[in-house]
Amino acid sequence: METSQHLFWDCAFAKNLWTWLASTVNIVIDTSSIDTVLNICKKFWSPQCKTVITAAIVNLIDVIWFCRNKVRFDNKIIHWKSASHMVISNTSLAGNHSSGSSFSDMHEFVILKAFSVTIHAPKAPRIKEVLWHPPIVSWIKCNIDGTAKGCPGPATCGGIFRDSNAAVVGCFAQNLHISTAFHAELIGAILAIELASKNGWISLWLETDSQLVSMAFKNHGLVPWRLRNRWLNCVELTKNMRFIISHIFREGNRCADKIASIGLQSNSFIWWDSIPCSVSDLFNWNRLGLPDYRFC
Repeated sequence: METSQHLFWDCAFAKNLWTWLASTVNIVIDTSSIDTVLNICKKFWSPQCKTVITAAIVNLIDVIWFCRNKVRFDNKIIHWKSASHMVISNTSLAGNHSSGSSFSDMHEFVILKAFSVTIHAPKAPRIKEVLWHPPIVSWIKCNIDGTAKGCPGPATCGGIFRDSNAAVVGCFAQNLHISTAFHAELIGAILAIELASKNGWISLWLETDSQLVSMAFKNHGLVPWRLRNRWLNCVELTKNMRFIISHIFREGNRCADKIASIGLQSNSFIWWDSIPCSVSDLFNWNRLGLPDYRFC
């Protein structure tokens, strides 16, 4: 009685094909089961090479089944070398249509060329210049940030208020104990608006590196119900202000990020009238108009 173990792994035809594949990829393949065969896909391959090797395994199994049916129903015997060319042809199609890139590695180069796959070189990273801009005269700009070490985990938020001369008018940080990063970002925005209202800063530019926080001002449904009332109260406060919200990449928000991290060292709300010493280098970097860079 023919078994799948014999057909796909143990018969001479299958063994020849698996030996050929092992020599092509230059790796020992354990053909005791499909799980052990697929283990070779778990190695550190580039996305394109991993696609090619996975496709080769799948196509090899498919070709074995195809050749077996040819023998049984058409009485036509296909040599294993011809079968290997079928595997190459089908695998080439998958590899060339892969959107993944390859590594600059000779081992991968040999594998891809063996399957007639065009190498997809990795794209060069795009470099974006990120600049922090001060507000216009009579406006106050507050950069905020929130973070959590876990989801949930120890969380904190913070912010820095600056005027049109890029001078600090105040900074704050708040330890939020156990929370999520999004919750911390929202609390940072809430505290910034409440503090601006309390200090009479009626022209407020709020800037964050969280797209979700920016979206929450337009879609209040994004705000968790535990913060909803306080959030809506802050939105009402902004109606009595000249208020704008903007997004900045994380690289341009390093001052707020550093200030927020200080909150983890305290159990309560902290307010500074001047820049904390540990943030002075980042603050001066922004004030001098020096750029940061984002690689994407």
